[in-house]
Amino acid sequence: MADKLIIFDTTLRDGEQSPGASMTRDEKLRIARQLERLKVDVIEAGFAASSNGDFEAVQLIANSIKDATICSLSRANDRDISRAAEALKGANRARIHTFIATSALHMEKKLRMTPDQVFEQAKQSVRFARNLVDDIEFSPEDGYRSDVDFLCRVIEAVINEGATTINVPDTVGYAIPELYGNFIKTLRERIPNSDKAVWSVHCHNDLGMAVANSLAGVKIGGARQVECTINGLGERAGNCSLEEVVMAVKTRKDYFNLDLGIDTRHILAASRMVSQTTGFVVQPNKAVVGANAFAHASGIHQDGVLKARDTYEIMRAEDVGWTANKIVLGKLSGRNAFKQRLLELGVQMESEADINAAFARFKELADRKSEIFDEDILALVSDESVSHVKEQYGFVSLSQHSETGERPMATIVFTVDGKEVKGESDGNGPVDASLKAIETHVKSGAEMVLYSVNAISGSTESQGEVTVRLQNSGRVVNGVGSDPDIVVASAKAYLSALNKLHSKADRVAAQG
Repeated sequence: MADKLIIFDTTLRDGEQSPGASMTRDEKLRIARQLERLKVDVIEAGFAASSNGDFEAVQLIANSIKDATICSLSRANDRDISRAAEALKGANRARIHTFIATSALHMEKKLRMTPDQVFEQAKQSVRFARNLVDDIEFSPEDGYRSDVDFLCRVIEAVINEGATTINVPDTVGYAIPELYGNFIKTLRERIPNSDKAVWSVHCHNDLGMAVANSLAGVKIGGARQVECTINGLGERAGNCSLEEVVMAVKTRKDYFNLDLGIDTRHILAASRMVSQTTGFVVQPNKAVVGANAFAHASGIHQDGVLKARDTYEIMRAEDVGWTANKIVLGKLSGRNAFKQRLLELGVQMESEADINAAFARFKELADRKSEIFDEDILALVSDESVSHVKEQYGFVSLSQHSETGERPMATIVFTVDGKEVKGESDGNGPVDASLKAIETHVKSGAEMVLYSVNAISGSTESQGEVTVRLQNSGRVVNGVGSDPDIVVASAKAYLSALNKLHSKADRVAAQG
């Protein structure tokens, strides 16, 4: 019988460390529910000690998700571990993931601790955590660049203290597949009690090899857990991509001989949800979930696929969710049909009032757009205006005028703490004028570091989805807005980003 490969998803923790990718509590819960539908084994819900907001998100997910193990990250100290355990109290299955750096560079420059001090801290933290929950994961941060002898000493000790999973991170994406796989193998062979724990890999994509390194850690090193994120989301160049590693193991079972619990039919929905929530657009040539992943432009390829699909396709598009639920609803669709489609997409609204607000927006959109796609629905429920959380700024209306040879003008009405205000401005274009009109009242002082437009679905009737990334006082946030009118979508995205800047949740830097 084949071994099972455990899929550990860290989209909500490590993925959220992408500049601007921070998510609200409700957004995290929505994604966690989609991960549950995907049948992910372990969901790392956050870093409970980093902020009250992260604590509440971990707690909410622990109380709401029943089929997956819920995990919280913590540094190797009693305060972090206690906070994680408290947040995880409501979980059916809880895991504390504690870490401390073990590379000479990190110990000296970052921790300012001796190897012996790190050794003792690692032991004590696992011992303390083991008294609070049964499932303990330990990570030696920057493990791949650590001295092998010291790493063996630390890992042997933490397994003796009760660590049930040992994760060896390639924190900075420095590894090469063959070398990384043999590194894991060497550790497992040299550590006497290595068989008492599940071995895990956590690879970053700085050299574009996170998936290859992770698979080498599994095949050569014998790891049986892969830590990954939807769309490869993560800081710098990102993390190991869940959809790629899952489909590699599933498609090449002849080579890996591993079983997976993942329901791959929900991969595409998860990808779209994460993309629309964070504003990080999936590039068209992205493996498995990119728009071109199953497209064939070459005449030779098209002819071959028509004659026999497997001439050019090694996976079926429908197996990852591509063919299900194309055009779904229109202006005559009722509330129950809308509610049912939300459930099929893995979206569970917290109250009937939230469903009613989303349905009202759906009907409004259906009056302007004849065909409503799944992507449109996800954009509707991702819109902050349907959230029960009170926002500082809210969009009301916009008018703008532009013609060739004349400087565009825009007038926007929006709410500030529930009170309507009006702003007017000119600009280089209608979008520039609209955003400057907002700034006439807000005066945020924020710098825009990204503005991008993406069509949610095909055709000129499609909604536009705009992402605005703002930076102010060292904080970077993304705002996402959608509307058939690109200028309106831009204003919504800008206000969304301002809301996130206004919500100043302090965060503590976590493991890379």
